[in-house]
Amino acid sequence: MRFSRFEDWEPYYLRILDHFSFDRARDEEAAILLSSLLPRDDLPLLAGLIRGRAVTVCGNGPNLIEELDRIKGTVIAADGAANRLYARGILPDAIVTDLDGATDAFIDMNRGGTVIVVHAHGDNMALLRSWVPRFPGPLVGTTQSRPFGSIHNFGGFSDGDRAVFLADALDASEVVLAGFDLDDPTVGPVKRGKLLFARELLRLAGHDL
Repeated sequence: MRFSRFEDWEPYYLRILDHFSFDRARDEEAAILLSSLLPRDDLPLLAGLIRGRAVTVCGNGPNLIEELDRIKGTVIAADGAANRLYARGILPDAIVTDLDGATDAFIDMNRGGTVIVVHAHGDNMALLRSWVPRFPGPLVGTTQSRPFGSIHNFGGFSDGDRAVFLADALDASEVVLAGFDLDDPTVGPVKRGKLLFARELLRLAGHDL
């Protein structure tokens, strides 16, 4: 399943807002902020890296390193997974991130051609202001609320499942997952709730974890 229209995604978004008591107006404010910070929309470049190709989406689970042998085709890293890949000499083609796990290595990777797919939500406006102007390379903006202009919504909630929906929306021939762990017993209740939504959304995308 792919969310071809925002109206297809909106019922899931409303459930997420209700479950976590998120503020839709803040999400929309963050999306407007991100739009003002982006120098351009590099979606055509990202689409060219994905369309018709096998794509590996790398999550930041503890099993990532042992599953590196699964990687093939275009590599999309979910947030902090990019740092671990880069430390192993793997330059991701794209990073899907709300900037929680951003480090200076993101700037180096972006300078080297990695597309940073920056996600705006109500709780990361300070991170948007801090990081987005520092990226010298290709950028794409996303939101979990209604898309507009250069701000896109491919569906998905956490960095990993958003990356999967992005790959599907941009017509990947195949999407392989590596480093996804949705049963981590060490996470707190908020993160556990996010993992439950991630599992449901990934199932919609054909990945039963």
